[in-house]
Amino acid sequence: FPVVWTGLFAMMGTASYLIARLRESEEKKKALTLYGIQLAVNFLWPVFFFNAGWYFFAFVWLVLLWYLVYLCTKGFLAISRNAGYLMIPYLVWLTFAGYLNFFIFLLN
Repeated sequence: FPVVWTGLFAMMGTASYLIARLRESEEKKKALTLYGIQLAVNFLWPVFFFNAGWYFFAFVWLVLLWYLVYLCTKGFLAISRNAGYLMIPYLVWLTFAGYLNFFIFLLN
């Protein structure tokens, strides 16, 4: 998992850089705001899942994270196709993580 996250964060960082270097616009501001919010939500998920053991809450939190990343990806795609494409593996990984999270909740 650490190898996957390293790759995902490298792609996410590259995507945000591709957006951040563009001229100022409302779309850019909105996309980077969503990016920052999803990073904060992402940061808290392991706290809820691993530290607190709140498996169902962590799953709901992950659904929120998935939605925020979807909106961010959509915003990035509208500004830079390359930046948007770099976010897609993150969405795929979150889908897999949600599957794991949900079944850990069911089994505990």
